[in-house]
Amino acid sequence: MNHDSCCEKTKCGSYAVGILGTLLVMGGMVWLLRHYTETPPVFAERSAERLQYRAEMNAATGPLLVNYDWQDQTRGVVRIPLERAKELVLEEWQNPAAGRSNLMARAAKAFAPLPKPPEKKNEYE
Repeated sequence: MNHDSCCEKTKCGSYAVGILGTLLVMGGMVWLLRHYTETPPVFAERSAERLQYRAEMNAATGPLLVNYDWQDQTRGVVRIPLERAKELVLEEWQNPAAGRSNLMARAAKAFAPLPKPPEKKNEYE
């Protein structure tokens, strides 16, 4: 057995163990630094606030999507459930020209200025 090949194998093995040990120590240090310097999510509080606001809005507007209600009683505009509105749109828009004219008529009715209330007569006239 050659003495040089034995020393060279030992030398290569010790280098490999040294490199592996160095990498393990560096990996452990990286893990420790990540563990100690971990910060909370930046917008965690704002996210919770937004979720709460969304839940409140859904609770407030949820019944509007499933119930009939007056939107503007003076103009005669009624809010209808969402599913019924979808059915009406599908029926009405079978003929696009008629659907558009009906939509424009309803929009004109809904956004027309309200008539002025009658003025009170002057009691001295």
